[in-house]
Amino acid sequence: MDYPRRRAIPRTPQRKPAPPAQRYQLKVTLENTKPAVWRRVMVRDDTKLDLLHAVLQIATGWTNSHLHMFLIGADRYSDPTLVDDQDWDEEDKDERKVALSQVVASGVSTFGYEYDFGDSWTHRVMVEKELPPDPDSKVFARCTDGARACPPEDCGGTGGYADLLKIVRNPRHKEHKSMMEWLGGRFDPSAFDVEETNGFLRMLKWPRTLVSHLGKVIEARLDQREG
Repeated sequence: MDYPRRRAIPRTPQRKPAPPAQRYQLKVTLENTKPAVWRRVMVRDDTKLDLLHAVLQIATGWTNSHLHMFLIGADRYSDPTLVDDQDWDEEDKDERKVALSQVVASGVSTFGYEYDFGDSWTHRVMVEKELPPDPDSKVFARCTDGARACPPEDCGGTGGYADLLKIVRNPRHKEHKSMMEWLGGRFDPSAFDVEETNGFLRMLKWPRTLVSHLGKVIEARLDQREG
């Protein structure tokens, strides 16, 4: 019995590996703090804004206990999964769909990041320069420098934080004892450990860090500091 000849199976063209991602050097400054609370971080240029949010939470020292948004030009970007439908502004854009490279390509080199709409911690994020890929391909975010501790959560924004620092520095202040108890007995406003920060940045997941995982990273950081 004659069988029809089989046609040669075409070879699947091999895809060329994607070129290594470039990096951006960002300077993140918490506005209206004196001396300034700031961090310098390197991130891949294809980092989506939702992952950048996780990086900023860890690099600065926040606990992701409140809502946030990016303020880029005239647009606002946030995560629609974190708010009720009735609280989602139709003008807001989905941060999960926009990469940092797209922001820079649009001509924006400085933008805002607001955390906790009650205390309104506003950060100025400046893209200082573009850098070649990181030689350690597993690293997508790295902190290289910074100064001063992150303010305590829920202390009343920059104005409340300024008042807190005056109380902490003055043992004779009538609120000093109660404030130190609220702070857990200790608070060093000048403290910042870049190596510790990078240890927790390495725990974040590429290309997306879920809220639940970010919570575990933050919990591990709190446990380490309390221990």
